[in-house]
Amino acid sequence: MLEIIKAAGWPIYPLILASIVAIAIIVERAWTLRSELIAPSNLLPEVKKWLAQGGVTKETCDKLEAHSLLGEIFAAALNNVTSSREIIKESIEESGRAVAHKLERNLSTLGTIATVSPLLGLLGTVIGMVELFGAFNAAGSGHDVAQFAKGISVALYNTAGGIVVAVPAMISYRYYRAKIDGLIVEMEQQANKLVEIIHGERQ
Repeated sequence: MLEIIKAAGWPIYPLILASIVAIAIIVERAWTLRSELIAPSNLLPEVKKWLAQGGVTKETCDKLEAHSLLGEIFAAALNNVTSSREIIKESIEESGRAVAHKLERNLSTLGTIATVSPLLGLLGTVIGMVELFGAFNAAGSGHDVAQFAKGISVALYNTAGGIVVAVPAMISYRYYRAKIDGLIVEMEQQANKLVEIIHGERQ
């Protein structure tokens, strides 16, 4: 691996940094975007039980808010439990926007890495080609042959490096984008059910 990095030259270092950041984001999002952590399926029945037992207190709402992101949305609704349906829905939408922002954290960075990595690889390719053509200035000497080989190495390794970093970053970005959209839809459905329960339209 060290030999490859040495052969690729200095243009490979930004790609290595980009790959480290991408891996860190992929692992962090995999840990954070677990359905049971974001929108636990047992939370709505629990809240329904609290409502049946005589309402929800300020302490309950604080506990809900700290429980999960879905709990934050539920807490926003329950803090306005005595208000009209429109006000409850507005509070849910406001909380939902904040929750969506939290879900999308670091995702734009991952998408940027997926887009920029091939360009960094192309930069390395251009630099390698410059070194390669520099070898033609005095063709025939051993020094120029070595420079010729070095130029090819820099060009090819950086091209490959850009693709290797970009492909998993883009796949992960698309996967997490779709997962976040699914989680948001699920939380919207749960919040709508809670509104119906509050207004006695759902048992």
